[in-house]
Amino acid sequence: MINITNAYARMGALIARAAELGALKKAVFSKPDDRETVRTTVTLRALGGGTVAQAETLRADHKALHENIPVNDCARFCTLAQGFAQVNLLTTAGECELKRSASGKLTLLGGDKLERALQAAGVPSVKVEGNNREKSHILHGDEPFLKLLGVSEENGRVKDKKQSKFRQINRFLELIRDCLSHLPQEGTLRICDLCCGKSYLSFAAYHYFANVLKRRVRMTGVDLKPDVVAYCNEVAHKLGFDGLEFLCGDVNLYDTQEHVNLVISLHACDVATDFVLHKAVAWGADVVLSTPCCHHEMNHTLNCPALSFIAEHSMLRQKLCDAATDALRLKYLEANGYAVCALELIDPEETPKNVMLRALRRTNFDPASAEAELLRTRYREAKAFLVGDATVSF
Repeated sequence: MINITNAYARMGALIARAAELGALKKAVFSKPDDRETVRTTVTLRALGGGTVAQAETLRADHKALHENIPVNDCARFCTLAQGFAQVNLLTTAGECELKRSASGKLTLLGGDKLERALQAAGVPSVKVEGNNREKSHILHGDEPFLKLLGVSEENGRVKDKKQSKFRQINRFLELIRDCLSHLPQEGTLRICDLCCGKSYLSFAAYHYFANVLKRRVRMTGVDLKPDVVAYCNEVAHKLGFDGLEFLCGDVNLYDTQEHVNLVISLHACDVATDFVLHKAVAWGADVVLSTPCCHHEMNHTLNCPALSFIAEHSMLRQKLCDAATDALRLKYLEANGYAVCALELIDPEETPKNVMLRALRRTNFDPASAEAELLRTRYREAKAFLVGDATVSF
């Protein structure tokens, strides 16, 4: 068993070393001893001409407390860690995890490897943001659509229980902002939000393009629930969002004769995400941003003896199927002429549904080329490896 004092001291030293090098992505302290605390997250912040490690502690009453710690203060990081049963350290050189069991036994996973990595030359540094992070937010909370959707109060203050949703919306808009160069710079933007639900993202995206960027927008949200669609159309009318409409129907049956520039989808359940991606590919959409929800289909069709040592454990099987399904979706998009990647939408501490699939259409892609055939072959091989000849949506 690892000595308790030494284990915490080693974790404190690793955090300090990563912070000093500028390699600290974040340290997440979870499973607190104090029931009034939810978690603490330590990140680097630029302050007063230097860099500090800022510890943000989220309390059970939704308040956040901040403490600025010198980057070389091993003792403070050690003391902080002792109040939690789990600490995850993420750096540009690797990761490690400290766990304390119910009996008090501590396990430090990956500590030796990370220590060696941090001692090596050329450890990459992270971009350190200023202390006032709100300035980088696209939304501030007082936008009319946020009030009508119940995210903010009338005075523009984001409601305590909607803080996570507010951060999620802002992050999604930041990801849209990163893709602006792949969208037309002039003319009307055609956008579709498929399986739009209550349509937080529809309203946010429309507001961003129409009111912030001053672009002409024609946007359609599609969902199966008539009451939700009626509600969203009413909100759009109240806001004067004339270029935004909502239709009730199956996304498989919906079509448009216009070229679609952007397809978005947030948490479309199970195979509905595949329907969204198939539709986006059929339209040749310039940009696709999709955050899947639950994954069930592969769990029922997985047929891969090579991975049976994982699949025989139900919890691990589901995690495997989650990752494999999204990976196959990316392979499908890649095979159809998109540059793809998987991104983190929001902190996994807030929701496990935090994977964003991003696809940018390659203008120089030739579907008849040898490269295209190779990509299609790789997609088919990956699919066959996982599910054999089963008929699946992805």
